Amino acid sequence: MTHPIFHAQSSVRRFGGTVEDYQPIHDWLDATKETFCDFRHRALRHHAQGVFEAERVFGATIRNSDGRLVPTRYIAEQHIKEDCGGIVPSVSDWLSRIRPETWMSRGYSLPVPDRAARDP
Repeated sequence: MTHPIFHAQSSVRRFGGTVEDYQPIHDWLDATKETFCDFRHRALRHHAQGVFEAERVFGATIRNSDGRLVPTRYIAEQHIKEDCGGIVPSVSDWLSRIRPETWMSRGYSLPVPDRAARDP
């Protein structure tokens, strides 16, 4: 999905309530677009650790406008699955795709991982 409003509308279809109930969580997940304005922004929050961070920020549950208690984790997982092909990746799934550069390791050369060996 391309905008947090569409994720919020999806949350309404799934959990009830109104868009406003879910908008802050979806805005938070996509706030990283401020740092990188394409899909790569997702590496910062669109993963399992990001789900738990959303719980720390918004609480374990929200009460939507229908009075229903909805786990924040379910909302965050739904958003991430919609953006990441139906899965919630791990942080290592994202970070293992970064090609090492010398500047990243204080000037020491690092071996470039063999992607073919990692990706069947």
